[in-house]
Amino acid sequence: MNFKSVIFVVMIVTGVLLLACGSDKQAQSQTDSNARLELANAYQNNGLYQAAVDEYLVYLAEYPVEPERRANTYYTIANIYFDRLNDYEKALEYYFKIKYLYPESNLQGETGKKIVNCLERLHRSMDAARVMEKEASLDQEAVAESRPGQVLADLGDRKITQGDLDFQVTKQPPYMQDQFKNKETKKQLLQQLIAEELLYESAKRKGLDKDKDVIEASFQAQRALMVQKLLQDELQDKINIQPEDVELFYMAHKDMYVEKDSKGNVKRQKPFEEVAQRVAQDLAMDRQQQESQKIIERLMQTKKVKIYENRIR
Repeated sequence: MNFKSVIFVVMIVTGVLLLACGSDKQAQSQTDSNARLELANAYQNNGLYQAAVDEYLVYLAEYPVEPERRANTYYTIANIYFDRLNDYEKALEYYFKIKYLYPESNLQGETGKKIVNCLERLHRSMDAARVMEKEASLDQEAVAESRPGQVLADLGDRKITQGDLDFQVTKQPPYMQDQFKNKETKKQLLQQLIAEELLYESAKRKGLDKDKDVIEASFQAQRALMVQKLLQDELQDKINIQPEDVELFYMAHKDMYVEKDSKGNVKRQKPFEEVAQRVAQDLAMDRQQQESQKIIERLMQTKKVKIYENRIR
């Protein structure tokens, strides 16, 4: 075999090896991407919503994903922000990605409705109306299911899945969640969700979302929630109650923890062990009131508030 023949054979062997290596890397990449996607789905199915979003974004950033799959993944991310995290600005961001980056996606029709819903929740009614007019002429395509679990109820353009039902259970106070461990109570909760959805859609069709009383009540509710959230954030690190604090509070307020007869006379003093939980709650409320008052006084000083008590009639 001459020198040229040897070189030719070496080149062929090298090419085969490179192809084999490339094929192995491609297969490994596909395996890794599937594992990453399964992890993101597992996070979502188990209520770890922010972790799920993070993993979906890593999946999109690190692996070659075909356009339709990419659009579906963005839709899943958007729905997590909308349905689970109540972050309508982030949801809007990802719905817009689908709307403008993937115009051929079969999610276009449903994405338009979701954009309207986000804008309404962000109190951008004029923008929502503009989008609605634009979307009115579009055909509504079938939408890939993005909520985990089987569909439990089909309301036409809205489906309620097992994931939706489980999520509603987690929103209940901890002491109530045990009530939803059996099928019958979950069935009742599902019926409640269906009723609320149907009534809401009916009210919306009648234009009650624009009713002045509804708008005012919504504003007042939003205002109260904002105040509550502000105090919650401000007080979170300021109220630190130790076990000994609870007992000291009990000793200082023993008259609050007595048992009285029908005439209001004290029958007995309740021991600390019997009322420890209630004492802890009372102490927490007392601390919250004290700290809240400090915040209010600070704000009043900052704004230089003047109160004219003599003008009160």
